[in-house]
Amino acid sequence: MYTNDYNRDSYDISRQSQAALANTVSSAMKRVYFKMTLALVVTALTALWASSSYGYLSFLASHTWMMWVLIAAELGLVFTISGAINKLSSVAATALFYLFAVVNGLMLCTVFLAYSPAAITKTFFITAGTFGAMSVYGYFTTNDLSKVGSFLFMALIGLIIASVVNIFLHSSTLDWIVSIAGVLIFIGLTAWDTQQIKTMAMNMPADSIGKLATVGALSLYLDFINLFLYLLRIFGNRD
Repeated sequence: MYTNDYNRDSYDISRQSQAALANTVSSAMKRVYFKMTLALVVTALTALWASSSYGYLSFLASHTWMMWVLIAAELGLVFTISGAINKLSSVAATALFYLFAVVNGLMLCTVFLAYSPAAITKTFFITAGTFGAMSVYGYFTTNDLSKVGSFLFMALIGLIIASVVNIFLHSSTLDWIVSIAGVLIFIGLTAWDTQQIKTMAMNMPADSIGKLATVGALSLYLDFINLFLYLLRIFGNRD
């Protein structure tokens, strides 16, 4: 009888621990998606304002170096958030993330000038549906995606190199290949990043969840934006 009671108590404790862990992971993922969604809204509003601001567009047109400043700022913010996350407070990391969203919006304002509103809207919903499906898969799958992630990162490096080369070649065929490859790579990275964030949430101390939410939101934000841009190159109708 004592043995049965002990086994029952152990089972109840184990079940309670699993339930607590599941709640912690669920709460962390909600914070990740909330921060990512808010950052996307910030980027969209910033890009929309910038694309309708004659002063800003005139400044970009007459100061082409400004785009390089924005690119450098983006890279600096990404490396700072990702590399120095343990040295930053949760508030500071979050502030830098939303600053990155603003800078990215200033960069992406040209999207509103190059593509029609209908094309942007259509591509956004395609992106949201694809991203959502792959993120759900990454969260619930029991398959280990770590090997896939390693392959995707190598493919991403190849994609960047091909994109740089095509700046000089101006090959429509290579541009089409790069666009399709980009879509496939970021579809895979969405699932992989989601699984990685979930795994970290399961093993990270509770007082570090805020920082995890920021880093995780940044990863998924980048996946979403890049997936959107590559899909836009395929489905978008330029004005």
